[in-house]
Amino acid sequence: MSSIIQLLPDHVANQIAAGEVVQRPASVVKELLENAVDARATDIKLIIKDAGKALVQVIDNGLGMSVTDARLCFERHATSKIRQAEDLFSLHTKGFRGEALASIAAIAHVEMKTKQDQEELGTHIIIEGSKFVSQDVAVLPKGTSFAVKNLFFNIPARRNFLKSDTVEYRHIIDEFQRVALAHPKIHFTFYHNGSEMFNLPPSTLRQRIVNIFSGKTNEKLVPVQEETEIVTIQGFVSKPEFAKKNRGEQFFFVNDRFIKSGYLHHAVMAAYDGILKDGAQPSYFLYLSVPPNTIDINIHPTKTEIKFDDEHALYAILRASIKHSLGQFNVAPVLDFDRDSNLDTPYHYKDLEGATPTIQVDGNFNPFSEDKPSKQFSNYRKQEPTANWESLYVGLKQDTDEIGHITFENEEVTSSLFNDEEVEHAVHKTYQIHKKYIVSSIKSGMVIVDQQRAHQRVLYEQFLVNITVNQASSQQLLFPLNLFFSSSEMELIAELQLSLMNTGFVFEENNTDHIVISGIPVNVTESEVSLVLEQLLSDLQDGIPESSFSQNDTIAKSMAKSLAVKTGTHLTEKEQENLVNGLFACKDPNVSPFHKPTFITMRVEDLDKKFAL
Repeated sequence: MSSIIQLLPDHVANQIAAGEVVQRPASVVKELLENAVDARATDIKLIIKDAGKALVQVIDNGLGMSVTDARLCFERHATSKIRQAEDLFSLHTKGFRGEALASIAAIAHVEMKTKQDQEELGTHIIIEGSKFVSQDVAVLPKGTSFAVKNLFFNIPARRNFLKSDTVEYRHIIDEFQRVALAHPKIHFTFYHNGSEMFNLPPSTLRQRIVNIFSGKTNEKLVPVQEETEIVTIQGFVSKPEFAKKNRGEQFFFVNDRFIKSGYLHHAVMAAYDGILKDGAQPSYFLYLSVPPNTIDINIHPTKTEIKFDDEHALYAILRASIKHSLGQFNVAPVLDFDRDSNLDTPYHYKDLEGATPTIQVDGNFNPFSEDKPSKQFSNYRKQEPTANWESLYVGLKQDTDEIGHITFENEEVTSSLFNDEEVEHAVHKTYQIHKKYIVSSIKSGMVIVDQQRAHQRVLYEQFLVNITVNQASSQQLLFPLNLFFSSSEMELIAELQLSLMNTGFVFEENNTDHIVISGIPVNVTESEVSLVLEQLLSDLQDGIPESSFSQNDTIAKSMAKSLAVKTGTHLTEKEQENLVNGLFACKDPNVSPFHKPTFITMRVEDLDKKFAL
């Protein structure tokens, strides 16, 4: 029997490894930026075209590579970071497996230019699908430039799985922000299709956060600082009143490496326990420094998950430090330059004591005395009884009353507009139970309506009609609203702007970090605008649907969820009737937009069975 096991060729092995390393253009951005950081660069430029599908280029002024290193860096498992297995537990760099460049070169056209500072000439290498096309000597500046073109050119199936340019661009922004936040001392520049998107000069950590997430971020941040034998924590968390619906601005860094940890996130949420609204998510930018030998960072291909030796102690320290910082913020005085100075206490009143109020009593006052009150009560005037009071009503009861030129005729009501039976049925058509359910009688028994789900269905169909038919009406705001968002959120809003305008929003202008809204839908209040948009951005975190109908459906569902009356809200009898009537006027009243039942019915026979012996 012939052997069936064989060694894979290098180019096939590289393509298989690329499936782990390179999932989308953002993966290439991450690997190249981290290599530039490891090369001790102080200035890094990221250039993107067509959301990374056509070009991803990273230019740095780092150490550069020699001719031999330039050729070896594209080989599998070639790395300068480790020499033996023990080095895996003492890592101070980003990449260390040596598969990134080999995997990238296997599925794209790669052009590399590199030069060391002490060398006069550099090296220029071109690779296409793991095949070396050329290697030349060139006059180059210090540092390295990697240009990755035509990603997945030789794997069409993988290229077809890529999302729209907007979604892929958002993933690239996420990776860029993570690296830029981890290294505030490095100058980062980001260009997309020839336009400068970010220019982040070397700065402090707080300035770097503000530069990335707009100027309004500064007033949201509360500093966190804690140093123990186990971990050193520094960074910032947001004030509770600035919490959002989505989890976009949440960052953990361990030894300057971005990680994801549901366990540590739970510690942060525990610190905010009792001071956040339901469903609200705080922003945080937390930097943890731990000894390298107490963590294992080689448990996930993308290195975004880390195994800690003592997770429980880390949890307790993180929660306590955030609680302490939030407590300090609540009691510390705030310097407010907008305070009205007229409300301040003058300095010459500082040491003065308040005057004790005096009480004056008229000891001679007798409420039963017929004598006139004393002079100090001269404002009081005794009312004389009106004589012949019956004359005041003379002439009021006549057959006709004339006022000016208008004549009103008196009519006597001889009978009721409604008969007794109709009046009896008109009273209390609906009842609200526990501010959650609405009960209404029907011919066969009664119907019990979930008020929140029912309102969601009513609003959902209204918004869907407005978006598709383009007949939504707007209410103009007296003062336009300025709402600030991150760059990735601004990209989403720009793509959804047309659909939002069809629901009734009026956009006055769009800037790089905020939007100006001058009109809102009729059934949206001014205070609900930011909540509606935050909920929409949260629902679209995983990307915008490709088809226009799916986009409209997602927007209608999100807005209905935000604006629907919540459980625990008291409704008047008129509001209850309108809600029930609106529900049964819908095309599909049986379920909410999220496919949950909106009402149940109980027949009289079912009630009779409950009372049967």
